[in-house]
Amino acid sequence: MLLKITSLNSVTVAVRLVVTVFVQRFISGLLGPSGYAKVGDLRNLISMLESFATVGVFNGIVKYVSEHKKDQEELNKLFSTSFTYMVLACATVFFAFFFGSDYLSHKLFRAEDQFAYVFKLLAVVVPFIALNRFFNGIINGLSAYKKYTAITITGYLLSAGLLVFCAYKNNLEGALFAIAITPIIQFSILFILFAKTVKEYIQFENIRFAIPYRNQLFAFTLMSFVSTLLSNFVEIDIRNTIEKNINEADAGYWTAITVISKNYLLFASSLFTLYVIPKFAAIKTNIAFRKEVISIYKTLLPLFGIGMLLVYLFRYIIIDVVFPTFAPMESLFKWQLLGDFVKLMAMIVAHQFLAKRMVTFFIVTEIISLFLFYTLSNYFIADYGAEGVVLAHFLRYVIYFAIVVVLLKDHFFGKEKPI
Repeated sequence: MLLKITSLNSVTVAVRLVVTVFVQRFISGLLGPSGYAKVGDLRNLISMLESFATVGVFNGIVKYVSEHKKDQEELNKLFSTSFTYMVLACATVFFAFFFGSDYLSHKLFRAEDQFAYVFKLLAVVVPFIALNRFFNGIINGLSAYKKYTAITITGYLLSAGLLVFCAYKNNLEGALFAIAITPIIQFSILFILFAKTVKEYIQFENIRFAIPYRNQLFAFTLMSFVSTLLSNFVEIDIRNTIEKNINEADAGYWTAITVISKNYLLFASSLFTLYVIPKFAAIKTNIAFRKEVISIYKTLLPLFGIGMLLVYLFRYIIIDVVFPTFAPMESLFKWQLLGDFVKLMAMIVAHQFLAKRMVTFFIVTEIISLFLFYTLSNYFIADYGAEGVVLAHFLRYVIYFAIVVVLLKDHFFGKEKPI
């Protein structure tokens, strides 16, 4: 299955990369580094909303759907709890964003009320963000990788087209508008392509406004809030620090390198939820876990290693083609790519924390990771500028990987025993 998912993922990534070349070249040239940094801020905010709008239960949905897909009673409890959480979270976001739009515009975009409309729009869009995340959790829990590929490609193509059109018509404000309403497009496509499967697994007449799965999902809520909310908050804060201590252009360059990074790491992130979490959740012994990790490493690491080496060797061409006015970002490639490779090695193993609900280990390691990134970035920026942030990114994951291996030492070493 890993090879099948990997091959289909390759199609998804290839399509995204081709489209990204055109879209990012157009957007970066039209908006410049300063505007591009604001686009990065909004994308971080939407990532935070994806977690908050579902109260962070995405990975819990993946885990329990994979375990109980033949037990309708358990699924009803899971979906009732998830829907209840989403209703409460979406109502909270609506009031905060709609009535606090001026304040949020000032805090996020350093503008008084120029971008207040973005937050009012997000207040209306947030239910679609929640439902999109919820249904994606079911897809991943069922390991329905063919549907996932079709939904991902279709959604990305339409949202990319909308972004280009709106940016062309209305520059930065148009780009922000397109990004804000993208969840509506993604949900519409997901529902159309996944509606039949939804009817098979969700008995809407049995969904209740209740939280019978609160204890099982609470751990995932904590883990998601730490990993998603805090990580995106740290990224926004670091981008602001670059703007204040260097300039807005360097903030745009760093945003651009993270966009490149997130595009090729999308290949891994979808594998984590489609394959790694369900697989690790089903493993019962340390020997089986060890063999699975080795198998995943042997399959993925050579592919990523070669891919990242090619990205580094052709970095000048990538900049000329995708970000033609962002030449200074060349110095950021080395440490970003090295950091991403170590991150991949660490995250494969660390998904055991999610699969086995090892809440304390997950939260502690994530907080340490974010603290290292924030502290090292602020320390290195003074001497190395924006390059200091990517250096901090590399050192952060080296230390993080070492800590994860130490915490999971019983899974890697010793005779066979249950885990």
